[in-house]
Amino acid sequence: MRVVVKIGTSSVTARDGSVDAMAVGRLCDDVALVRSNGHGVVVVTSGAVTAGVAAAMALGGRPTDSVTLQALSAIGQPRLMRVYEDALARSGLLAGQVLLAPLDFAQRQRYLHARETLSRLLELGVVPIVNENDAVADDELRFGDNDRLAALVAHLLRTELLVLLTDTVGLLSADPRRDADATLIEEVTEIDHALEEAAGGPASEAARGGMASKLAAAKMASWAGARVVIAAANRPGVLADAVAGAPGVGTVFTAHKRSLSARKLWIAFALRPIGRIVVDDGARRALTEHGRSLLPAGVVAVSGAFVADDAVELAGGDGAVFAKGIARLPSGRAGEWVGRRSSELPDDLASEAVHRDDLVVL
Repeated sequence: MRVVVKIGTSSVTARDGSVDAMAVGRLCDDVALVRSNGHGVVVVTSGAVTAGVAAAMALGGRPTDSVTLQALSAIGQPRLMRVYEDALARSGLLAGQVLLAPLDFAQRQRYLHARETLSRLLELGVVPIVNENDAVADDELRFGDNDRLAALVAHLLRTELLVLLTDTVGLLSADPRRDADATLIEEVTEIDHALEEAAGGPASEAARGGMASKLAAAKMASWAGARVVIAAANRPGVLADAVAGAPGVGTVFTAHKRSLSARKLWIAFALRPIGRIVVDDGARRALTEHGRSLLPAGVVAVSGAFVADDAVELAGGDGAVFAKGIARLPSGRAGEWVGRRSSELPDDLASEAVHRDDLVVL
């Protein structure tokens, strides 16, 4: 089995922001145990920015501007890796640093290359330690949080299990900061709107994510065919228990019954939508009930500046997004194709706005 485990900033750093060697050591001991049972493990870790800030404070105060905070991850990342390397070495394991950017998932060739690299590291017996390349990340194009990154890595490798470690026992029935009677939800078979509303915001100032982002990541990974566990990072043997399916380990999300090809998973979750296409009711039914391609005749309006081969969202007249796909027609020439029959299109334009092979109903 291949396993992706993600640990958040609040779980991997101490109160002063420095890397918590005990927390990392506990996780790495668990990784070693799981590895000894024949499983491949990829670790997605946060904490580089916070560790960099802690180092900078020793030099003269806490920075506040985003550019400096981002740059300080260049200090924090090697400190973080050093702790992982030392902790894994105690069990005779090698750590391999892999810094990823959104373009590694958005561009098909880079996506496949990232898969080959991570797969080869696992075959060599290395434990990949993955993080976003924060030091040079573009604010307009970044993962947003490492929960999403972990879900993308899980579907990149088609892993059977994604474990999201946090500072709570799992997904609770209500926000424990507001409801003292909140209880653990042990199993989720379908992520609906009510469940999404129950998830709160970030649990700490250091974290960019929170339970809401973990729920979104769980939805992504379960659609990719993975079982997902949200559990407490400080629980002894948490990773081994999650792999073994031990009861009470945290909140377990069962894998989605729907099976999507690797390409459609890539379209659904890895590509950032550039624009939106609004369709009429007839086109929506053709797409969702009959698996048809989207023809220009069924398009009501477009928004965003996209070109052919860009990812777009598809929405109905009510504005609700129901699908995602790769556009075959550019928004810049919308006046030439929106609402037109195929016979009315210029010769140099494709006959479909989005082909069914490039479309995923959400």
